[in-house]
Amino acid sequence: MKLRVLWVGKSRDPWVKDALSDYAGRIRRYSPLELIDIRDEKGAEAEEMRRRECERLEKQIPSGATLILLDERGEQLDSPGLAAFIGKQRDAGSSDLVFVIGGAYGFSDEFRRRGKLLALSRMTFTHQMVRVFLLEQIYRAFTILNGEPYHH
Repeated sequence: MKLRVLWVGKSRDPWVKDALSDYAGRIRRYSPLELIDIRDEKGAEAEEMRRRECERLEKQIPSGATLILLDERGEQLDSPGLAAFIGKQRDAGSSDLVFVIGGAYGFSDEFRRRGKLLALSRMTFTHQMVRVFLLEQIYRAFTILNGEPYHH
């Protein structure tokens, strides 16, 4: 199973880039991983920005991929729950598992209906931090699936 993580906007802060690189390297021990920046939209109304960003995201999603959208209204899973979800997708033979972090105004309603909604927390975090949190949780999920001591 190949993992793909899409996010709108660039990772700017050096500490974020370092953390993403670290966790991406860890995840790649278990599964192929692609991290993809999608250009953010500027200078339009929120609805139009969402629509344009979601069009760009759509182009990066392989046909037949399982799509997980990070959304504050999504389901909250604990770490073993995320591991179980990823393991189920892997065991079912899913070829592509795609996690998506939207832009400042989130996803269009149409795009939101396409995937499973997942919330990391009910709290609000910067998009930069969410990227790191998501990769850390994916790495943690793989260590749980492999019975490794990282999660305790």
